[in-house]
Amino acid sequence: MELSKKHLNLSPSMTLSIAAKAKELKAEGKDVIGFGVGEPDFNTPQHIIDKAVEAMNKGLTGYTAASGIPELKKAICDKLQKDNGLEYSADQIIVSNGAKHSIYNALQAICNPGDEVLVGIPYWVSYPELVKMADAEPVFIEGKEEDEFKMTPESIKKKITSKTKAILLNSPGNPTGTVYTKEELRAIAELMAEHNIIVISDEIYEKLIYGNEPHVSVASFNEKIKDLTIVVNGLSKGYAMTGWRIGYTASNKQIAKIMGNIQSHATSNPNTMAQYASVEALEGDQSSLENMKVEFNKRRKFMVKRINEINGVSCIEPKGAFYVMMNIKELKGRTLAGKMVNESIEIAEIILEKAQVALVPGIAFGSDDYLRVSYANSLENIKTGLDRVDEFLSKELK
Repeated sequence: MELSKKHLNLSPSMTLSIAAKAKELKAEGKDVIGFGVGEPDFNTPQHIIDKAVEAMNKGLTGYTAASGIPELKKAICDKLQKDNGLEYSADQIIVSNGAKHSIYNALQAICNPGDEVLVGIPYWVSYPELVKMADAEPVFIEGKEEDEFKMTPESIKKKITSKTKAILLNSPGNPTGTVYTKEELRAIAELMAEHNIIVISDEIYEKLIYGNEPHVSVASFNEKIKDLTIVVNGLSKGYAMTGWRIGYTASNKQIAKIMGNIQSHATSNPNTMAQYASVEALEGDQSSLENMKVEFNKRRKFMVKRINEINGVSCIEPKGAFYVMMNIKELKGRTLAGKMVNESIEIAEIILEKAQVALVPGIAFGSDDYLRVSYANSLENIKTGLDRVDEFLSKELK
């Protein structure tokens, strides 16, 4: 029996596989500290939960319009205008089952076989696979650590061809915590407009920026780039609503209509009760978001300082999200727990097995010289976990 060649070649999510291995060790009674999956360790705020319960008690449990309820679309339009200076109408908004689903919809709507989509390295683990699922080819642009892992107009320009259909832009970024400045985004926007290239702007970590650098949506510079941009956002990260699965896109009406049609056949509407809860998240009390951000910032500062104290590894300070890319170049070609190591996955597996600390190998993000460490964990666990890594490398690195 011949199965789908396209989907047989898809790689599984390495972040989820590391998390699964960590859970397996925990089930065996091991005290594993997980720095793997990118998920806030805070519960969804109570007023958001209460709104979902209220919706269920009112009998609002049936199907909705495939692209989302009017109340949520209005709340999203209001949010985009208030936070980003972007004017959209309800028919330009598609509410989906998470930001990942939104990116899937976007790529399915715009890509044809042979199209190329520009993807920065390090990339979020699912970007290349989502591009392939849309019958397009990912074209990679390496971001250097000294440039905060950012793509530049110069590096992008070198990769543009007659086949270039789109670019995936992620700010604040996963796995790097990169935040593009307004000037950097403007330069990229001008280049994309010049070449008529669609921008899929993944802004899911928008609410998690530390310091004075504001979040800027690439769609906000002028009408041409706005027309070329598919803004992707959602409730998962900023509102600790990962399991509720609500994401959304804002785009021109033609693209929105195609995405809506795709979703109507693929999944129908997103979870009904979660949509009503999301209205409350966007319109209700925002204090929990600020409290969470303050706590993340404490952890971020501690983690960066502590990693740079550990022999053989280093990192730069991320400005957003809740990840640090730990540089492991000095570990390669050396012996770790009696084994010569040359790959990030080997190093991650040894640290998990011997130190009982789960880190994500950088190869999952196209950058084998790094491990991704998430500070979406308690400060106590961060201290303990990094102490274990420090102690292990001090004893076992030769």
